[in-house]
Formats: sequence, structure tokens, C-alpha cells
Amino acid sequence: MKILVCISSVPDTTTKISFTNNNTALQSNGVQFIINPNDEFGLTKALHIKEANPGTNVTVLHVGPNSSDPVIRKALAIGADDAVRINVEAIDPLQVAGEIAHYVKANPYDLIITGKESIDYNGAIVAHALGEMLGIPSVSPCIGLSINGSEASLTGVVDGGKEELTASLPIVVGGQKGLVEEKDLRIPNMRGIMQARTKPLNVVEASGSKEAQKVVNYDTPAPKAACKIVDANNVDELVRLLQNEAKVI
Repeated sequence: MKILVCISSVPDTTTKISFTNNNTALQSNGVQFIINPNDEFGLTKALHIKEANPGTNVTVLHVGPNSSDPVIRKALAIGADDAVRINVEAIDPLQVAGEIAHYVKANPYDLIITGKESIDYNGAIVAHALGEMLGIPSVSPCIGLSINGSEASLTGVVDGGKEELTASLPIVVGGQKGLVEEKDLRIPNMRGIMQARTKPLNVVEASGSKEAQKVVNYDTPAPKAACKIVDANNVDELVRLLQNEAKVI
């Protein structure tokens, strides 16, 4: 079985974000980048499937410049067998999906796993767009996946609940927490880090997929207002503030 895990590089969740070029681009200096957490759940699930199915190969794929190589190497250190980087700046989800689809059409896989969304843009588009471009089923968000021969059993998340599905491979899965649990995530050990240095990282040029959107500018959230403390016995004042200032009742 051949599994492709698509990973994105995102700022660490503790990073203080700022912008440059008249608020049209992220200020990346000093920012620590990590594997998108939803992608890491997917990568861990792929490794579980590999361990249960001898002969399975797990490839990680990233769309981005060479500045993302450390993040790709971490995925290799966690346990992926090899990696592909499509050498183009990721502009929007349809461009990313188009580049991945172009690569997969020439290099087919039995199972393609993405994150349900990246934690920076939260678009939740790539998994379904990729399935549409490849003409294969897609399930996202997905919190359960098992493989039996050429068939996949999946648990998808829907409004108000979940659904149990089956589909024939190949399929695109958009993973999140629940596909595996946080305790199952793997930290690269020294052996894995050393092995990652010699694992193949194949750089391919972009196919020229066009983006469908353009960033006009970014804004940071408004600063939090000062907190008002109301005496626990002054119920009338609390109600007045909630009605007239907070306007929540």
C-alpha cells in the first residue's frame, strides 16, 4: 500500500503574529514553524496503518519553498519513509490542491491523508478540493479510519453528530484529533533524526496551478477591553452593565 500524507508548515500556536509589507504578508522573522497539528494526527495514523500492513510506504508531501525543509525533515524523523516538496509558495487552498492533484495523477497512491484544515488559515478546503480534482471520494473532517484490503471504513464528522462510511480505495481523508489521540503523537528520537538526514526528499517544480484568491491585507484582533470588577452583592450594577455596555441581555 502507498500512503501520501500532505503536510503544511504553520506558525507555532504560541507565536506572536505580526505583519509586514503594509499588512499584506506574515512577518516570518523569529517565527517558529511546526507541522500543522491536524496533519500530524494524519501522519501518525498513516504510521499506524503501515505498522499493521507490512510493505506499506508512507510519503509526506509539502507545497512550499525550501525554508520548509526542517518541518519536512521532522516528519521523516517521526517515521515517514520519504518526502516530496513541490517548489512553489503556497498561496491559497485551490492552488495547493491543484499542485498536489497534478503530482498524484502522475504518482498514484492508495490513500491520501491531509489535515481537515491548517491552523493558520482554517479554510478546510484542500481535502475536498483534492478529491474532486482526482475524481475520488473524500471524507473530511474524519475521526476514524481503518483499512481492510482495498476498502476503507471511516467515521466522519457532520453537524450535530458523526457518520459511519465505507469507500473503496483510493480515497482522500481530512484528519483531525480523534483519528488518533494526542497521547499517540510521536516525538522524534535521536535515531529517527539521524535517519531523516538520509531519507529521500525529492523536490519537484510546480505545475503552475493558479490561485483563486488574493490577500488584500491582514488585521490583528482588537485588543481586549479593560476588565470591570463588580461586587458579588451588587446584582443591579451587574445587570445594568450587561444590558447597557456589554449588550448581551
